[in-house]
Amino acid sequence: MSAPVPPGFADAVRPLESLSWTIPGLKDDPSMCLRCRGAQLLCGKPACPILVKYHAYERTLPLLAGRELEGSSPPGLFVGRFGYPKVSVGPLLAPMHGDTLLYDTPEEWVDRSVSEVVGFRTMLVRGTQSLHVLDAERPLRMVNDLQMLALAEGSVEAEATFRRSPRGRLTLSDDLPPFGPTAPLERVDLEVPRIDPRLDRLASDTDANARIAVRELYAGGVRVSRIQRAFSAGTLGRRGRRRFVPTRWSITAVDDLLGKENLTQVRQLPELSEWRVHRLTALDNRWLIALLPGSFRYESIEAWYPHTLWNPSGGPVVLMGDYEGFDGRTAYASIGGCYYAARLAVSEHLLRERRQAGALILREVHPGELLPLGVWNVREYVRKALRQPAEPVASLEELHARIAETFAIPVDRWKRTSALLHAARTQRRLDDWFADRTPA
Repeated sequence: MSAPVPPGFADAVRPLESLSWTIPGLKDDPSMCLRCRGAQLLCGKPACPILVKYHAYERTLPLLAGRELEGSSPPGLFVGRFGYPKVSVGPLLAPMHGDTLLYDTPEEWVDRSVSEVVGFRTMLVRGTQSLHVLDAERPLRMVNDLQMLALAEGSVEAEATFRRSPRGRLTLSDDLPPFGPTAPLERVDLEVPRIDPRLDRLASDTDANARIAVRELYAGGVRVSRIQRAFSAGTLGRRGRRRFVPTRWSITAVDDLLGKENLTQVRQLPELSEWRVHRLTALDNRWLIALLPGSFRYESIEAWYPHTLWNPSGGPVVLMGDYEGFDGRTAYASIGGCYYAARLAVSEHLLRERRQAGALILREVHPGELLPLGVWNVREYVRKALRQPAEPVASLEELHARIAETFAIPVDRWKRTSALLHAARTQRRLDDWFADRTPA
């Protein structure tokens, strides 16, 4: 006898055509998932991403009873981007009472399995309410409640009534973590026991612009994910300029802003005089971060293997990257939010080391990365890689050797793609010129 289907799961798996962009090969072979049924792994992944999400929904949906929900918010909220400037805004609610902070704290997800992370996110029911982004400064009860939620220090007890029973959808995004069931809100009551005084102080300062507010919160030790939440909820900035910011945009905006602020200090530091390498393997991603002697410059390159999210075909490995010199860049990076998340992690490391340097991030993504988990994944794993002991490297040639032994992709292909490696091969520094002329 087959296992019962959780309530609302029919909505979660309907129809597979909406997932065609996330399931490798499905567009070219619409019958692939039907033939595979998660057993033959025809998409090339080591486990079925649909079943990973299914089992997460299987644990969540039975906890939901119709249109009513009593539980706890981590605290968390979500601001959509479709239909901007009129967007979907609402709280993230777990159908259980107690401390759910872990469910919306990406900094605590490092070294956890994909299934665990998907489980955290799928456990959060997303209530939605259509609001204009400028409503962030209007005296509406819903707006006030959501903004208090964004400033909360810990988990918040909640009671919600939805216009229909929450439903799940199997959608995947490389910019945001997976989400649980969703339903439009009819009413929500939140009991915020305590506001984080650091967030409250900047939310009350309507003369400080958002850049200053974000910088002060970060300097005060507030986690990046919490700053992003407060920024998204329209609680930061000058009076008359506050607005709801789609969650996807707020994540990259805060990463970019904090990275730039850090680099303003980094550019004043002494230059690194040696070569260093940090390496890490996690979630079937291989990372190599190289610090090069000299002034600050930065490059991030991603290599996506066949049967991964952004290279679903069975063709060749695809490499793409972006670069900036000492003065930074003005155009948006082609690889998206990952570029800025990694740059923030690099800037933090350089400040700790009290040195400026060239920074090259190489990432090789293999099919074992079951699901896109969000930009946090890049920020936190680059942070972790840079906490690993540095491997001293004597020369550019030795760096090439480390790249060759780290990745399956031939080192020559990395060299052809990387502007920073090209410059290191073709441009000589004054220190090198003088070294060649120093008497033995």
